[in-house]
Amino acid sequence: MAGTNRRSAIKNLLAGTAAIGASGMLSSFKPEGNELMADKLKGNINHAVCRWCYGDISVEQLCAAAKDIGIKGIDLVGPDDWPTLKKYGLFSSMCNGAEINLTDGFGDTQFHAQLHKNYTAMIPKVAAAGYKNLICFSGSRRGKTDEEGWKNCVEGLKPMVKLAEQHNIVLVMELLNSKIDHKDYQCDHTAWGAELCKRLGSENFKLLYDIYHMQIDEGDVIRNIRDHHQYIAHYHTGGVPGRNEIDETQELFYPAIMRAVLEVGHKGFVAQEFIPKQKDKLLSLGKAVHICDV
Repeated sequence: MAGTNRRSAIKNLLAGTAAIGASGMLSSFKPEGNELMADKLKGNINHAVCRWCYGDISVEQLCAAAKDIGIKGIDLVGPDDWPTLKKYGLFSSMCNGAEINLTDGFGDTQFHAQLHKNYTAMIPKVAAAGYKNLICFSGSRRGKTDEEGWKNCVEGLKPMVKLAEQHNIVLVMELLNSKIDHKDYQCDHTAWGAELCKRLGSENFKLLYDIYHMQIDEGDVIRNIRDHHQYIAHYHTGGVPGRNEIDETQELFYPAIMRAVLEVGHKGFVAQEFIPKQKDKLLSLGKAVHICDV
């Protein structure tokens, strides 16, 4: 779809988006009779979107739509897709491609050799492309205590963090819930990740605070953001339950969360990571971005 048509479609969608009233709740999204949200984003938040949520849309299409919406970055793409992002003036806001998977991570010494090989190759590539963040994972607990997990992660990450410092790259460990989606994942609470950050003691290692995951495992989202923001480099969104769209059907009130993110001085990205339910997934994306644009 041409840029003008895409912008028109998004604007029409927003005409059906309810204003946030004095009651502090999102009213229903109706096709008419509601206050029109402005098409232009406020510019306070660096918006991004996670690639994997739009697997049936090409990277080219996603980049074109993101550009029209006002999104600045695409999350979770590797070197093969970076040229397309650059074509549209978009940032690779959270690079990937060095991890083994979500279960075999730095918390287990048996994977350190492979991870060191992968990250040693990828960190210079991220730096050469002009990007900043590279994702990593603790992996599964596999019976390890918290102390054993911290010890193993420090041992495995320390040489990679040193390399990241040399290249001005930030290794970012994602917080995932172990209750529903990622059983046995070790870095499943903000305090656990913050303790790992303290032990590594480097500005080149931080956390990816996935709001969806942390609402499931610990709740108290705004307080945890305020208490641990100095260790958080990046945020992901998603409706709870089900990682659904951000609207009135789920339990989180995202405008308040986004205001908290801004209040603690976050200058990085906030990436939409939900499963679109509407037929036109890109219109779902546009709606969510505007709800979070405070």
